[in-house]
Amino acid sequence: MSIQSITHVEFHCADADTTAAGLRADFGFVPEEQQPEEQGPDEQGPEERAFGERPLGDQALGDRALAGPHGVRTVRLRQGAIRLHLVSAADPAHPVARFVAVHGDGVGVIALGCTDPQASLERAERHGARVLDRAGGLVAGFGDVALRFVRDTSAQSAAAPAAGALLDALDHAAICVPAGELAPAVKFCEAALGLHRIFGEYIEVGEQAMDSSVVQSASGEVTFTLIEPDTTRRPGQIDTFLADNQGAGVQHLAFRTGDIATAVRTIRGRGVEFLTTPGAYYDALAERFGGTAIPVDTLRELDVLVDQDHGGQLFQIFLRSTHLRRTYFLELIERQGAGTFGTANIKALYEAVERQNSTASV
Repeated sequence: MSIQSITHVEFHCADADTTAAGLRADFGFVPEEQQPEEQGPDEQGPEERAFGERPLGDQALGDRALAGPHGVRTVRLRQGAIRLHLVSAADPAHPVARFVAVHGDGVGVIALGCTDPQASLERAERHGARVLDRAGGLVAGFGDVALRFVRDTSAQSAAAPAAGALLDALDHAAICVPAGELAPAVKFCEAALGLHRIFGEYIEVGEQAMDSSVVQSASGEVTFTLIEPDTTRRPGQIDTFLADNQGAGVQHLAFRTGDIATAVRTIRGRGVEFLTTPGAYYDALAERFGGTAIPVDTLRELDVLVDQDHGGQLFQIFLRSTHLRRTYFLELIERQGAGTFGTANIKALYEAVERQNSTASV
């Protein structure tokens, strides 16, 4: 009954086709091939079933797209082990359209691959999870972000990446919760989902501060970074996210890559912008680490951050948010042995977001 993986993320958006086109052009995502065991010609997919929609089957639209009544549209993309299901709905009364109206485009559902989805649902319910759709395996998670229990498909997702693929897997999801809700969120993840707290850090950026905890599955393939603001300090970016998102939600998804330098160069070459880091950060790296697996000159050129834990080093960079509300964004991360998160990187990453927000407000 244990949770093994994140099989896919359901991204609710105003226009699934436009969002898919951007992900394909900027990051190299490709259409997801239909899996017979996941959906047959006369069956409903999990997103459509939970929302009471029946897809009409494949359309000659290039992407793996499903069209249903009420203007519901699903486009399924993949890269490496990452699966993104982009869902939009024309009917303003539809749950997806309501989500977008309240929060803007964002992660609406995280699908958790389980050895026994029914047993996982029952465990979550015993520990207080509110069931939203029993047949669809859907429970309330964090604010309006739901969790879906499905059959684990990580073995199928582990196939060799396609030639030219930049991204390998979904490393983690960062979730912001209101002040006072971090401890209950961690308890929910431990009791209802069987995850374990592996890391925690209190982060100060100037006069603002936030507290964070990282929970992870025993398999290591499901990682949530949970963050709450410290409201005794000056309001900061987490407060801004919660206000603009109108509650808890996924602030960013982190895509893991085996070559962050190539990934950043390639994606930047396609016109995507990344957050920058002051040169002084790189001046201190030799003293901090002695040596880095990626040359410091390369890190400086690309604005990539480096940190380490007992297992090795990790390299991270945030992309500049293109969200209308400047809430949701993406991260790239390369792990060379590191299994957790370096404390210095967390602060540096959030300082980068603070600089972006300060520039935008001028």
